[in-house]
Amino acid sequence: MVLSSNSSPGMHGSLYLYSAKIKSVYDGDTIRADISLGFGIFIKNQKIRLLNINAPEVRGDSKEDGRRSRDYLRSRILNKNVILKTHRDRKGKYGRWLAEIFIDDENINSTMIKLGYAKSFMKVS
Repeated sequence: MVLSSNSSPGMHGSLYLYSAKIKSVYDGDTIRADISLGFGIFIKNQKIRLLNINAPEVRGDSKEDGRRSRDYLRSRILNKNVILKTHRDRKGKYGRWLAEIFIDDENINSTMIKLGYAKSFMKVS
């Protein structure tokens, strides 16, 4: 369901807030979710890139750190209902929705950075 900006404290001025259930966590910054559009309408199995963070890859030289990051994110969000705050409500360069994830009032993207599971990543336009 699309929520108004008054639906959750700490998320100001956004028209793009959605209820979602996390279906899978690929790595520390890529997930899949079923997103509610309201009135019982869902878009299922949507690929989401966590906005403004970059987590280590689960393959290659950084795979151990990548697995730790993925496992932490899984422990926090897998099979849970969350709020997605999308960026401009359109897909990014690789066909993924760009979003922040909130559980209660906690910004999971920020938590990943604070705990060292991801680094801050802001694309400069």
